[in-house]
Amino acid sequence: MDTDVSNEQEVTDSPLESPKQSEVRDMSKSNKKKKAKDERDHHGVDAAPDPSVTPDEAEVEPGDESEPSPSGKMKRKEYEREMRVLQGELVAMQEWVKATGARVCVVFEGVDSAGKGGTIRRITERTSPRVFKHIALPAPDARVRSQMYVQRYISHFPSAGEVVIFDRSWYNRAGVEPVMGYCTPEQTERFLEMIPLVEKAMIHDGIILIKYFLNVSRDEQTRRLGSRIDDPRKVWKLSPTDLKSYSRRYDYLRARDAMFVASSSGWAPWHIVDNDDKKRGRLNIISHLLSQIPYEPPAAPDVKMPAPPSHGGYVEPDSSKPNIPTPF
Repeated sequence: MDTDVSNEQEVTDSPLESPKQSEVRDMSKSNKKKKAKDERDHHGVDAAPDPSVTPDEAEVEPGDESEPSPSGKMKRKEYEREMRVLQGELVAMQEWVKATGARVCVVFEGVDSAGKGGTIRRITERTSPRVFKHIALPAPDARVRSQMYVQRYISHFPSAGEVVIFDRSWYNRAGVEPVMGYCTPEQTERFLEMIPLVEKAMIHDGIILIKYFLNVSRDEQTRRLGSRIDDPRKVWKLSPTDLKSYSRRYDYLRARDAMFVASSSGWAPWHIVDNDDKKRGRLNIISHLLSQIPYEPPAAPDVKMPAPPSHGGYVEPDSSKPNIPTPF
């Protein structure tokens, strides 16, 4: 039996759905049927997967095939249809954030290869980079290490009309740093005593703060890390630190458990996700994120395309014509 069971007991913020979460889920189900029918009527076949999917998203994993999967993982067609609905809601949320000047801060933490980056890509791929800002900071240099610990993160906090998403955050001080020996136990202890007060100050100042922690089983983590060794598209994700931290998995879990106890407050609780099935995990996270923001969808714009412009005698010169090779 996998000994992960006792160490990875799921932590939940509440067994109840919020009204917004229930509304988004119900809307997704009804829209799924309508959109699928409309697309079949228009094209005569089921809708194709979203052409904007990145190579990382397009990889074939267990559960991607059309036949039933023994793992129970979601099929790509169903996933893309649900994602289309939720990404439309993210755009509606974006317009509300812009119109109201709201400030939203989303924190993603998790074990290595838990799927933080892929989730953030799906959140941001249909939204404006001027509103949704993805923050993934490098290792601190000597100057940054001389600063107050949270200083470099505070400089990235959202301004009016922004959604800032941290791909790892100030919680490095409670996870990777103590496990890898980058800080002392006393520094971690002081951080865990201080950070709830910092987050309370954020909330009191009007920032909407949402924190996610992504869990993944030992077997799935092993599979994902192994795939990075052989896939040239993913090799950049595999660092020496990743391999060292993999061998210290249970040290991370102990640090995670202590972090939850110290920093999951009434004003900034942790939302914990089982992300062995990345498709279901991404949909669940986006649905939950939407339920935490009190946005109102904007009215549909009354926009009509103008008549095509007249060329007015314009002739394109040879110097303006395409000149790169076209092997595809």
